Amino acid sequence: MKYICLGYYDEKKWETMSESERNALMDECFAYDDVLRKNSHFVGGEGLQSAQNATTLRWKNGKVSITDGPFAETKEQLGGILVLEARDLNHAIQLMSKHPGVKAGPFEIRPAEDLTATIRESERRRSKTKEE
Repeated sequence: MKYICLGYYDEKKWETMSESERNALMDECFAYDDVLRKNSHFVGGEGLQSAQNATTLRWKNGKVSITDGPFAETKEQLGGILVLEARDLNHAIQLMSKHPGVKAGPFEIRPAEDLTATIRESERRRSKTKEE
């Protein structure tokens, strides 16, 4: 089963770390990602640029509203996404508990939703609409 792991970090704390501390943490994280890959648990992932580079879209008063920055002003910001293959949630927790990124901030782990049936149903409805 696939799990989406959202890694958060405190940007201000990150900025106070020395370059060697940041490099050491990143090296630990990438080394553990290699272990996950080797054992067929790492499906994919991406690091994210600073929340300062984010743009948030909202539906407001019947139209899209665009705001610079993250949706919520919080101390911890989303720093990356890791897609994990695990037997179940407990297995995903065990795997991510060993990830050095937990030192930088929390990881939120959510089961990925299988949308195959929902997509097929939507395609069926949309093809009916085109025929009419």
